[in-house]
Amino acid sequence: MSLLPVVLVSAVLLSIAYVTYGRLLARLLQLDANRPTPAVELNDGLDFEPIESKFLLSQHFSAIAAAGPIVGPILAGVAFGWVPALIWILVGCVFIGGVHDLTSLTASIRHKARSIAEVVRDHMTKRSYILFLSFVWIALIYIIVAFTDLTASAFIGRQELENGEVVTGGGIATSSLMYLVLPIVMGLLLRYTKLSLNWATAIFLPLVGVSIWAGQLLPFDLQSVLQTTPDNARRIWDVLLLSYCLVAGVVPVWMLLQPRGHLGGYFLYVALAGGALGLMLGGETIQYPAFNGLTGLNGQSMIPMLFITIACGACSGFHSLICSGTTSKQLAKETDAKTIGYGAMLLEGMVAIVSLCCVMMLAKNAPVLFNAEGKLAPKPNLIYALGIGNFLEVLGISKKLGVSFALMAFTTFIYDTLDVCTRLGRYIIQELTGLQNNFGRWLGTALTAGAPLFFLLKPGVDENGKALPPIWQAFWNLFGASNQLLAALTLLGVTVWLWRTYQAKWVWFVTGIPTVLMYVMSTWALVSMTWPRFFNQAGSFAPPQEVVPWIGLVLLVLAMLMLLEAIAVLAGNRSSSPPSQTGEVPGAVALGK
Repeated sequence: MSLLPVVLVSAVLLSIAYVTYGRLLARLLQLDANRPTPAVELNDGLDFEPIESKFLLSQHFSAIAAAGPIVGPILAGVAFGWVPALIWILVGCVFIGGVHDLTSLTASIRHKARSIAEVVRDHMTKRSYILFLSFVWIALIYIIVAFTDLTASAFIGRQELENGEVVTGGGIATSSLMYLVLPIVMGLLLRYTKLSLNWATAIFLPLVGVSIWAGQLLPFDLQSVLQTTPDNARRIWDVLLLSYCLVAGVVPVWMLLQPRGHLGGYFLYVALAGGALGLMLGGETIQYPAFNGLTGLNGQSMIPMLFITIACGACSGFHSLICSGTTSKQLAKETDAKTIGYGAMLLEGMVAIVSLCCVMMLAKNAPVLFNAEGKLAPKPNLIYALGIGNFLEVLGISKKLGVSFALMAFTTFIYDTLDVCTRLGRYIIQELTGLQNNFGRWLGTALTAGAPLFFLLKPGVDENGKALPPIWQAFWNLFGASNQLLAALTLLGVTVWLWRTYQAKWVWFVTGIPTVLMYVMSTWALVSMTWPRFFNQAGSFAPPQEVVPWIGLVLLVLAMLMLLEAIAVLAGNRSSSPPSQTGEVPGAVALGK
């Protein structure tokens, strides 16, 4: 069977969903182009600054997509087969992920671009607010750990292609460093000259292409330069990347976040369009099994692990942090929320489907799926890069350049996530401490960028000298479970806000059912991963020495406490500030009765 029908049918279904369900959601939420947004009312040139929707879409898309819709679908497709992965992507992004993103974005702009945590405080309790912020900050640390290590790993080693060409990690590092300089220069020119954004795009996008080409000619191989081991080189890159996060988390949005997000969005568009065209013209066929059974090849149960392995691409709690942390502060018109919130999620679903196609075209025994010992150990970045390289080769692009582009795009997506996560972590620390001055900015950023070092600088071998799995691999399932539980908590908070505002039955169907599904699957997965590690082989209780299970337990406790708070509020046992005091729309309560 050809890959083409899968891609075309998926694209048609997502387009229909945007026109129909997206329009319904916009009507239910009463999106109004004439209602001033916080970006317009509070414009300060630092965090609040309205930009056109087409440019904000690129930035938002690039921030939410990152590596999630690439890594998750590939790991799930390999483990469980492509059919269950495809179904979850399509159903998830239309009825859960898209709803999650649009409602969290709308909730934020209706509350002066404040975070979802503050929306929770207004409509639940102050205790819920503290619980939510604590959960979010811990989840952000996990995201930074996993994505930092993924990026650092891409800068190490080399990959020989089937045609004998070699793509080096040092070359990807060079391209990435060049790419980081370009948006800063672009931001400065846009700010202090008369250069328009259209002209800046026309100038700097080709320069991004030059950086991809030049990287392999001028590789920056840190391992060779320092004459050290791959593991030490990776750790040094980890420190350098977190140093970048420290700076990126405090600079004004116009200097880095907006131009980098703008260029990064085009990366996603090109990767998505190139992959789709290559799929349509290349005639690739499906070779990988459609279904590997309820217990996947990795030994994990498909339910609930499928739902947390594929997070971004179907539903991701991290998106709510972007929606309410940076995007809501830049939304020029309220009606743009449909395009930015719902539309970007559906685009991310297509990214996930193209990534899944990179698995579908592989044979079940393909060497790229196994390590040197013959054990199942897929490398998502490499599988994605080789797949995109094959797709682009159909368009006349050399395999080496195509693979370099895909690996560069992969790390670029992660950059977008890393600095946004650091900025969001800074917001949380400032909210908790009340330090809104420069000291608070640097303190919050330093704590958020520094905490991941505890995990990333640990030895890469155990007490017997045996190499441990990459840190990102050890953290991925925990990141996925906490990320999906964050989505459940966000949907829970949004459901309380919608119910207290609209008092309409549609709330229980639009956000209520997704809340229950995400809560059940994420807590089930987190318990299955965490609780057994508190017992030894004899079944006796044995407190684990590692910190990961303990943090998993903390996340579960925080989530359960917040659920109890929500139940108490919905049952009318506790009160919070009424909707009329929290920026709600006058007359909105009558809608949908």
